[in-house]
Amino acid sequence: DFPVSTLEFHSGKLIFGTLGGVKVVAMQGRLHYYEGYNMKEITFPVRVMNALGIKTLYVSNASGSLNPSFRKGDLMIIEDHISLQPENPLTGRNDEELGPRFPDMSQPYNIGLIARGLDIAAANNIICHKGVYVGVTGPNLETRAEYRYLRIIGGDAVGMSTVPEVIVANHMGLPVFAISVLTDEGFPEELKPVSLEEIIAVAQEAEPKMTLILKELIAGN
Repeated sequence: DFPVSTLEFHSGKLIFGTLGGVKVVAMQGRLHYYEGYNMKEITFPVRVMNALGIKTLYVSNASGSLNPSFRKGDLMIIEDHISLQPENPLTGRNDEELGPRFPDMSQPYNIGLIARGLDIAAANNIICHKGVYVGVTGPNLETRAEYRYLRIIGGDAVGMSTVPEVIVANHMGLPVFAISVLTDEGFPEELKPVSLEEIIAVAQEAEPKMTLILKELIAGN
């Protein structure tokens, strides 16, 4: 069976259509490790989409800012990541038809797409940074000490998804573009409790800006 998200704000739909004249398949909602799914289940949809013939994987997420220069409501294009998640989706027997045993991850996010995404944002007066995403397990948000640690090790934003899908896409040789909506601020000195409702509200407000960037990228690809 095709795995379905258990979260009320993830619809769990697989949508086929066209965007800017380009055929697309989109997941309306994704799977998370904290839902109880294993890494192979989480990344199974990416394997399926690759089998359907996609040429590029576009990923979006909501994440918390670690960089004081990146504020709530801004966008961040991911240029690299740090995985602090306890499993790797490539663990176990490797299928050479899908990809190599030891895939290179020196450039997991496509440089050309990053540059184009930043250009589109600038042309539309959208505040959009590029930075390093830290993938954690969740579902709890981080402590002050954890936010401080994540910043020290080089993170600009932290979230609970994305990394497994990106690893699997790289394993299969798919170019990847990933973008985050920064929905809250993990600055230890200014840390305040944040509710799910606040996070969703910020994400919804920023969604049109992120959608514009993705639509123009896909249409021009």
